[in-house]
Amino acid sequence: MTNFFRHLATTGAFAMALQSLALAQPATGGAYTAPPVPAAIQAPEGNTLFLQAQVEGSQNYVCLPSASGFSWTFFSPQATGFLDFKWIGGDIRKQIITHFLSSNPSENGTPRVTWQSSFDTSAVWGRSVGSSTDPNFVAEGAIPWLLLQAVGWRSGPAGGDILAHTTFVQRLNTAGGVAPSAGCSQSDNVGATALVPYTANYFFYKSSTKN
Repeated sequence: MTNFFRHLATTGAFAMALQSLALAQPATGGAYTAPPVPAAIQAPEGNTLFLQAQVEGSQNYVCLPSASGFSWTFFSPQATGFLDFKWIGGDIRKQIITHFLSSNPSENGTPRVTWQSSFDTSAVWGRSVGSSTDPNFVAEGAIPWLLLQAVGWRSGPAGGDILAHTTFVQRLNTAGGVAPSAGCSQSDNVGATALVPYTANYFFYKSSTKN
């Protein structure tokens, strides 16, 4: 029994260390820095970058009737965010966020893209307020870069608030994720789904005037 409680104490301390390092010490060293972006998706003044995640997952589409006949329609992301940080002589890749679609309690259940912390289950819901396909920034065959404004927040059950102070999120450095060019052209295709792999970096901002 003593060994069991010692194990809990050790793993608990390790988890707390992971959380602290994940927020404060990226493997590249120094503070987080977002890359240059088109003017349409710059984070407004008064907001400070506090977290970034390297995301891998899928952009999910469903075939539906449209004005032109039938088309693939985006319905949700499903992805996991990671961060590389320094730990005792090397770098560790740690899951820090999950990304999906869920109902936003701050908007009476409106479906919004969601990010949830893997550490404390705090969450933020976002609404797109800017988009860019500028070829000087966005790779060919990649989904657009986005600026999303936070429109809902939730702390974790123990009061954790890693993501609860988010004001804006940028989706940058995208690869893949574009809807298929075939498979949705006739009535028999309606209801078909396509889970298209993608990667991106997400950058999280909070108000510069709040802790």
